Amino acid sequence: MSREQFNFHYSFRIRYSEVDAQGIVFNAHYLTFFDTAMTEYLRHINYDYVNEVKDRNEDFHTVKTLVEYKSPIYFDQIIDVCLRVKKIGNSSLTFYIEIHPEDKDNCLATGEVIWVNSDQKSHKSCPLSDTIKDKINLLEKIY
Repeated sequence: MSREQFNFHYSFRIRYSEVDAQGIVFNAHYLTFFDTAMTEYLRHINYDYVNEVKDRNEDFHTVKTLVEYKSPIYFDQIIDVCLRVKKIGNSSLTFYIEIHPEDKDNCLATGEVIWVNSDQKSHKSCPLSDTIKDKINLLEKIY
């Protein structure tokens, strides 16, 4: 996708602790970038994650992650993690993610993360709240 197709991105500067001996971002850090961008996305849409978990006794469980590495990312490089919700299910959210160099369109990596909303006592899936669906839809225009 072109980065213009995303309504949200979060920027990072690659730290020395995130690279391997070749000076390239170590693969495990990509999921940290994704997770941080997803948290910032929720903040961006004004979704009060902490209070929703407390009030509803529900939280998200990650059930799938996928990372495709396209080009190396190097120490001290600034990247934009572009994110959108690709699908809203009954109990799940599917995030599509691309990493781009700062303000550029060439894609360095892609990913997908699926969260399932779950009751915290039974750990069984339960429907998403209208609150989160509505807030996502305001930004993404999914439905």
